[in-house]
Amino acid sequence: MSAAPHPEHGLEELCPAGTALYELALREGRISGAEAAAAPCLLRFGLLQPTVTDMDVLEPVAAAVALQQLLRTSAERVAEVRRHEARLAQAFEPLLRASAGLAETSGETPTLRVHSGTDRINQALTEVMEEARREILCIQPHTGLAGPRGEAAHDIAYHRDQRLLDRGGRIRTLYQHTVVHLPAVHAHNERLVGDVEGRCLDELTDRLIVMDRQVAFLPADDDGTLALEVRHPALVAYFVTTFERLWRLATPMYPRPVRRPTLGGVTPRQRAIARLLTEGHTDTVIAERLGMNVRTTREHIARLATTLGSESRAQLGYLIAASGILELEEAVR
Repeated sequence: MSAAPHPEHGLEELCPAGTALYELALREGRISGAEAAAAPCLLRFGLLQPTVTDMDVLEPVAAAVALQQLLRTSAERVAEVRRHEARLAQAFEPLLRASAGLAETSGETPTLRVHSGTDRINQALTEVMEEARREILCIQPHTGLAGPRGEAAHDIAYHRDQRLLDRGGRIRTLYQHTVVHLPAVHAHNERLVGDVEGRCLDELTDRLIVMDRQVAFLPADDDGTLALEVRHPALVAYFVTTFERLWRLATPMYPRPVRRPTLGGVTPRQRAIARLLTEGHTDTVIAERLGMNVRTTREHIARLATTLGSESRAQLGYLIAASGILELEEAVR
């Protein structure tokens, strides 16, 4: 009887056979091609490579090296997704304005609709969410879709979310790290009863809500007074893919939080700032991307400079690269 085919899986879900063989190869320094045949995923993912002297003998790529290479590739894919999203939004802006009134008179549910004003946005969200049955995906950075929220708006959001959970649905939310410790975030999640998960990243796209993978809401301006309701299947599928990729990179925060470690005396927040500093961004841009004010950003930069022993901004960039803290950050994700 032939052996069962090797199951397809992603690298983040390395199969038991692959894990055991890779650990063996790391301990022994090499394994035979016959042994590796039990886990072809190791070759596909680049965790094993043939030796120079004998092609039938495979040696492992150091785990730290493989992880850094794979994380670098993942980061490049995420960056390209974000650039594509920005180009897409820019391309559609004049088209949305030109077609805003057409769908309202057609008698059909429009694939794109613009909602104006906080009250109308919240009403539209509530109406669509009452029809949802399975899942809500939400990206929640430091700014909201409908502007700053008061207690009444938080209460509306809580009851809206809880009704979905009572129907057997689930809610997954991506937060920016800067809002993780806000009392309103904790209070909202603690009140909800049901299948609720939250993760966080240093940087996120603008706010996004996807309901049952059929309807999406996203901002249509900078101040949160316009929102775009999207029902076009291709666009909604694109938003879902973006969410899932960011979700895999994010740190769990609810219901079981994972604390990101301080490495070499450098905090997770300072590592995020260090990465943007090495890309050449100004303090203002760094603050905006990480959801902080400029003063707080500069305080973190000053502490980072002290930790690394830097005496100037130019020297700080060199010391960040020389310290290896960014490579360590990727390795512990």
